Amino acid sequence: MSSKLEVLTPQNSQLIFIDQQPQMAFGVQSIDRQTLKNNVVGLAKAARIFNIPTTITTVETDSFSGNTFPELLGVFPENDILERTSMNSWDDQNVRDALAKNAANGRKKVVVSGLWTEVCNTTFAISCMRDTDYEIYMVADASGGTSLDAHKYAMDRMVQAGVVPVTWQQVMLEWQRDWSRKETYDAVTSLVKEHSGAYGMGIDYAVTHVHQGAERVKHGKRIGPNPAK
Repeated sequence: MSSKLEVLTPQNSQLIFIDQQPQMAFGVQSIDRQTLKNNVVGLAKAARIFNIPTTITTVETDSFSGNTFPELLGVFPENDILERTSMNSWDDQNVRDALAKNAANGRKKVVVSGLWTEVCNTTFAISCMRDTDYEIYMVADASGGTSLDAHKYAMDRMVQAGVVPVTWQQVMLEWQRDWSRKETYDAVTSLVKEHSGAYGMGIDYAVTHVHQGAERVKHGKRIGPNPAK
């Protein structure tokens, strides 16, 4: 049975952010940049909830690309940032070592979010799979290219090579999988309300109107518990 038929779990996954830096984001044209940052930070917070080992790598921070998004760094304040010169993160031994350490513990499903899709993401993915038995799960909506075509055809190329395309919310929900897992339920639903747009609005609606939650809102004012309860 193909290992790609296994869902992502908190035990078999690790995560890498590649070059989530302002100069790289300036060139992104395949996705709205604010949406991109929302999705990147949402993915990071999901990884934090499920204790997913996370690697953050940057390229030419001082000379070109600028510092990693502060919102991303805020999720992982204790993480070392792996600085490199190569466009291909797989060329850097520190990156390889970080991923290998996690893979040694059974985490061979590598979830990837990076800029740009057609350069840093593609070269990393195909090089990594060439040299190892890792599986690459490319988070399409937490990555961006310099044009719609650049992103699309890079994703197509990676899929042809065996990369699995995913979205950040899909990854989060595979990690959760079962709503009876109460140890992460509250954190995940809070994250959804903050970062998942219409899905989060739907949860707010269900809590306040369908289930008559502990706090309801009327005309913009909190009115407390449902008096009928």
